[in-house]
Amino acid sequence: RHLLGGGGARWRRGAAGPGGGGAERGCSRPQLAKDLLHPSPEEEKRKHKKKRLVQSPNSYFMDVKCPGCYKITTVFSHAQTVVLCVGCSTVLCQPTGGKARL
Repeated sequence: RHLLGGGGARWRRGAAGPGGGGAERGCSRPQLAKDLLHPSPEEEKRKHKKKRLVQSPNSYFMDVKCPGCYKITTVFSHAQTVVLCVGCSTVLCQPTGGKARL
């Protein structure tokens, strides 16, 4: 036989080959090392937002209370601009490369 040649023996029904045949002979499926359907919350949080079991964003909105005048301002977690207090113009958060620093 040639190693690269076509033709060769055809797979018969019930024989072990592509597509299985293992179930008829009593072989069981191998167990996985970790449960893919029930990942831990810590493991899901580490994954990329699109590669999670259920897609969810990493960003969020938060209400920040000004330390000077106690007014509440809604701030985006990944703000890319400096957020100032409406009442006293105090800097509430500074942008960084990712999340904004309070």
